[in-house]
Amino acid sequence: MSSITTLKPRLADFVEPDFGLLDELLSLEVLTRTEYDDVRYDRRAPYRRSQAILDFLTSEDQCGKFLNALQRTSQQHVVNFITQNGGQKHSDVACCECDRLGCFGDRLD
Repeated sequence: MSSITTLKPRLADFVEPDFGLLDELLSLEVLTRTEYDDVRYDRRAPYRRSQAILDFLTSEDQCGKFLNALQRTSQQHVVNFITQNGGQKHSDVACCECDRLGCFGDRLD
């Protein structure tokens, strides 16, 4: 959660809210139907819709499911950005989350 919170200002540039991510977040119960509709029918730029998605993430469980949804929608580059602490050395929080999810084989130290 703290990695996503810390990186939130930059993440909106990378997260693609369309092409399946919203559907995955709804199916994983990260977003409620109302939240899903609020983002889906928002006519603002994708950056703003991505920011809205990130604002809905309020728990570790939601963040883990968010990482899973990113992987399922071919946004591994965003998962890498998060788990590598924005391109910096892995943070303990990101590594723990990554280890818990089984996202990657070897982690960088």
